[in-house]
Amino acid sequence: MNCLRFNIDIANEDYLSYYSGHAQSISVQTEDGKQIEFAAMHLREFVSHSGVQGYFELCFDAQNRFKSIRRID
Repeated sequence: MNCLRFNIDIANEDYLSYYSGHAQSISVQTEDGKQIEFAAMHLREFVSHSGVQGYFELCFDAQNRFKSIRRID
């Protein structure tokens, strides 16, 4: 399994376009400098009244399909 880590800070107002379906993917830069894109729906469980903030680990299987995402404290 391949895992990548990144920081994200999306204000609540900005995340509304993802949550409502107007924008479907999020692009971030990983800690090792790679640019990745993934479905915004994977962040829904992490949305708070202030948006989505934190340090995350996104994991993929051998075929580069989404496996899991978790916030790292």
